[in-house]
Amino acid sequence: MAGAPNQASLVERLVFRGTRIAALVILVVLVAPMIVIVPLSLTSGTLLIYPLPGLSGRWYEEFFTERLWVQATWNSVLIAVPTTVLATTLGTFAALGLNRLRSRLVPAVAVFLITPLIVPVIIYAVSAFYFYSRLGIVGTYPGLIFGHTALAIPFVVVTVNATLKNFDANLLRAALVLGATPRQAFARVTLPLILPGVLSGGLFAFITSFDELILTLFVASPEQRTLPRQLWSGVQETINPTIAAAAVVLMLVSVLVMLLAEWLRRQGRRIQGKQ
Repeated sequence: MAGAPNQASLVERLVFRGTRIAALVILVVLVAPMIVIVPLSLTSGTLLIYPLPGLSGRWYEEFFTERLWVQATWNSVLIAVPTTVLATTLGTFAALGLNRLRSRLVPAVAVFLITPLIVPVIIYAVSAFYFYSRLGIVGTYPGLIFGHTALAIPFVVVTVNATLKNFDANLLRAALVLGATPRQAFARVTLPLILPGVLSGGLFAFITSFDELILTLFVASPEQRTLPRQLWSGVQETINPTIAAAAVVLMLVSVLVMLLAEWLRRQGRRIQGKQ
């Protein structure tokens, strides 16, 4: 019996180390393809091959100056910004409603709101195409924005709802008791405390729209080429290192957004820790 604790401790250490090794292997498998593309974007040659014939920034210059790539990037931003505003607004109010709703239907409503995360995007894209066709908004910017918003809302709902779990409702009640209207209480108490979560959800909404391809292929017109769609077209038509440069730029944008979202999450914890 005296050796039981040591044996249990040994098993725990083995499990812990095994989990860390497995996580490291998975991380390498997932990240390795992205790391491989970075040197290819700096090749001085015209083919995506190793070993590199030399290093050059010509493909980044082409990405930032060539009309098709510039227009595609601008289209992505033009769609992602209003999508972020809509998704953040609607997702935040949906999360607030879920948090305050006292009903057995809450789980069902929550599942409905995050359905775009569960249903394969291809199914959603086909459904959106037929639905938007009846509305006459296929091939329009509103159609793309509405479609991207539906895909982005679940990320905002999940993020804001997680922030609300640690929200002290007594602060809101105190504001109401002291004479604040519900609108004033929300603007001066609730929103400042959950703002990091709201902004994090907005960042996730932005990157969801900025990276979206499948829905865009179904709903966008030929002139509405976003950056992911231009990447896909480039792979289908002519493969050159400009595609690698564009992929690295897209990857860097995603990484920066994730780092900013993590910083906001930590700020949110600090703010709620002072409540």
